[in-house]
Amino acid sequence: MTALSIRINGAPRDIAPGTTLAEVVAELSAAPSGVAAAVNEAVVPRGAWPATALAADDRVEILTAVQGG
Repeated sequence: MTALSIRINGAPRDIAPGTTLAEVVAELSAAPSGVAAAVNEAVVPRGAWPATALAADDRVEILTAVQGG
């Protein structure tokens, strides 16, 4: 099984074929809410994350809302 090369928040990363956006977000963010994700500059609704399979050269951005002042 050949790994796919993608970029997550600008950093290169290898993932297994068939990896979904939901799996990547779960691995990188423990936040239960306040998380947004985009693939190739298009925001993906949270409900679509489990069905969004990532492909070679995809650019993923994961953003977590923070509060502060």
